[in-house]
Amino acid sequence: MVKENKLFLFGFLFAIVWINSLVGTTDIENWLIENTLTVIALLFFIITYKRFRFCNFSYFLICVFMCLHVYGSKYTYAENLFGYWLQDIFNSSRNQYDRVVHFSFGFLLYYPLQEVLLKWIQLQKNLALKLPILIIISASALYEIIEWLVSSVFFVEQGISYLGTQGDIWDSQKDMSIAFLGVVLAAMLYSISEFYKKKKLTINN
Repeated sequence: MVKENKLFLFGFLFAIVWINSLVGTTDIENWLIENTLTVIALLFFIITYKRFRFCNFSYFLICVFMCLHVYGSKYTYAENLFGYWLQDIFNSSRNQYDRVVHFSFGFLLYYPLQEVLLKWIQLQKNLALKLPILIIISASALYEIIEWLVSSVFFVEQGISYLGTQGDIWDSQKDMSIAFLGVVLAAMLYSISEFYKKKKLTINN
């Protein structure tokens, strides 16, 4: 019951952020494009819920990432208000919100991916700890290709808003690199946490 309540809370929080992003959007066409993957992800979680359930911590991480993503679609990533605040704080030459989300993609989704590999697919723990890094790198590259196709082939008029490169020709490579940094950091923190847990158990025994 506690797990169900927390999951309802995560869903309610996401619904508020998602609705707010739609109501206050400055570019409805870009919002629809950005949220295509959001709908696909939600359908996946709904369809697989009865058979495969994440732990509360994984659902929390997924919720935070999806909230960051849909908030980005409210203003477009290149014109995100929080990104402008970061730009002023760090005296940056560009709106950094897209970097935040790409970093979060690696950092926040490492643990849920590990849970899928460990509990659902039942891989060996050593492999389940490392494979999410490769999955994040591959998914980041695939997403950049999808962005290119969407902006250059299917929705040319919305291309600049959707890509949010802000004039940086190396934007795709930097996005992938920051996602890689996020997932490696998450893997390191998890490994350190597991090491100290084992050490504590050894001392107690």
